[in-house]
Amino acid sequence: MRAALIDYGSGNIASAAKALSRAASETSGHEIVVTADPDLVRKSERIILPGVGAFADCMRGLGAIPGMVEALNESVIQNGKPILGICVGMQLMATAGREFGIHKGLNWIGGEVLPMLPVDPTLKIPHMGWNEIEPVQSHPLFAGLDANANAYFVHSFEMKPDSAAHLLATTSYGGPVTAAIGRDNIVGTQFHPEKSQGVGLKILANFLNWKP
Repeated sequence: MRAALIDYGSGNIASAAKALSRAASETSGHEIVVTADPDLVRKSERIILPGVGAFADCMRGLGAIPGMVEALNESVIQNGKPILGICVGMQLMATAGREFGIHKGLNWIGGEVLPMLPVDPTLKIPHMGWNEIEPVQSHPLFAGLDANANAYFVHSFEMKPDSAAHLLATTSYGGPVTAAIGRDNIVGTQFHPEKSQGVGLKILANFLNWKP
């Protein structure tokens, strides 16, 4: 079994690959491959889409690899392969991002990526640091996590899904903030599992073992 970590010039590839490999060695036995090859993505059983930086830059980076967006749509939408989006990789799953203009996303989960506007004006943006994951519905991604589990966040924008059914978890930062989204074979986390120590490794292991 192979899990493809997509390298398109945006994301903590080295740390994500290390964390995924550790999670795989302890649980699923998946081979983790870092790749920019659309054909290898098609041949993989699972996909991880990282992302760091501006929404538009990440979409451009993904689109700059010939055939990559097509391979993702074929694998995820047509063939139903499990995919995990991390940080901006999760945000790219939205219909659009409103960062320095309006930019089209992959449109896998209806919604927009909007600037964070905490009720408390003293809270700093970007939101950076450890915050509690607060599941709003049961999902295998969170199986086995302790109550009050914390993960590492760093972001200035958040995904606002159109449907409450696609909101898996929130965190609190001047009000509820989207922490995880998902539908069918698609999941995404605003936080960084690869930077979230034991909690993150558990979430990565849960994804690798997940059977939508």
